Amino acid sequence: MSATRRALLALPALATPALAQPAWPDRPVRVIVSFPGGSTPDIAARAVSNHLAQAFRQPFVIDNRAGGGGTIGADATAKATDGHTLGVTIGGPGSIAKILNPQLPYDPVTELVPVSLLARMPFVLAVNPGVPVNDVAELVAYAKANPGKLNYGSVGAGSTGHLVVAEMAARLGMEMTHVPFRSVPQSVTEIVAGRIQLMAAAAGSVLGQVRAGQVRALGVSGDARMAQLPDVPMLAAQGEPAAGVYAWIGLFAPRGTPADRLARLGLEAGRALSNPETGRALEAAGFEPLGTPPAALATLIRDEVAHWGPIVRRLGIRPES
Repeated sequence: MSATRRALLALPALATPALAQPAWPDRPVRVIVSFPGGSTPDIAARAVSNHLAQAFRQPFVIDNRAGGGGTIGADATAKATDGHTLGVTIGGPGSIAKILNPQLPYDPVTELVPVSLLARMPFVLAVNPGVPVNDVAELVAYAKANPGKLNYGSVGAGSTGHLVVAEMAARLGMEMTHVPFRSVPQSVTEIVAGRIQLMAAAAGSVLGQVRAGQVRALGVSGDARMAQLPDVPMLAAQGEPAAGVYAWIGLFAPRGTPADRLARLGLEAGRALSNPETGRALEAAGFEPLGTPPAALATLIRDEVAHWGPIVRRLGIRPES
C-alpha cells in the first residue's frame, strides 16, 4: 500500500449517530455512472458495486448515463430522492462544473455528497517530439520565442487539461492557441500526428504513446513521481503549481444521505479497491486505486474549487469558449 493511500485512508470517517437507524438498503440500489460502459469510471463503479452488493446483501445495479462531459449522470444523481441511488463521476462534473457553467441544472458542491475517492491519476504535460524542448523551462522559452505557433489540445474548454495549460500560458505570457476536441482519443491522435503540439493529458491516455516515443512527457502533476513513468519529473519540481492536480473518480450520494450511511459506504469502497484484481485493472489504465473515507473526497473537492474557481473567473473560461 502506498504512503498516499495510507494517509488518505487515515482521514476520519463521518461520525456515526448513536441512535439506531432502519436497515439500509431494503431494496436494490442504483449506481449512476456518468460515462459509458467500459470506461475507467465504469470499471471502478462495477468493482465497487459488486463488493457493495455482497456487503449490504442487496443488488447494486449500474445505470450508465453518459453525456454532457459527465454532467448528465451527475445531475441525475443529485436529483434522486428515492434514498437508494448513488453516483460515480469524475472531477469537473463532481466539483467545478457550476463555476464553469452557471446555467448547470445542479450544483456539485451543494447537491452531491462525497462518499469515497475511488481512484486518481496525475496529468502529463506532453509535446509532439517535433517540438525541440525537454522540460518546462525550455517549453516556456520556445513558446515566447515563437508566439502563436504552438497549438494545445484538450477535451473541451473548462476541462482540467485545458485549465492546466491555459493558466500556465496566462501566468507566463505564452501566446498559444487552444484547440478543443470531442474526445481524449481524438486529441491524442492529433498530438501524435503533430497537428497540435502540446497538451496536458490524464496520464493513462498517453502512457503508451510516451513509452513508444510518439509524444514526449515534460512533467507530471501530483505529489509524487508516477510509478508507470518513473523517469518523468514532477511539474512541481520545475516550478509549476500543479501538485494537487489530478484526474479522479469519485463515489457520491444525493444531498441528505445520512452520515452513518456515508461512512459505511466509504469503508466498504476502501475494501473493494483493496482487491488486487481491481487494483491491477485501474493501475493498467494509469489510475492509483484508493477507496477513501468521505472526508478525503470532500477535501479534494474543496481544494479544487478554491484553486480553479478564481482562475476560471479571471480567464473568463466557459465550456463553449
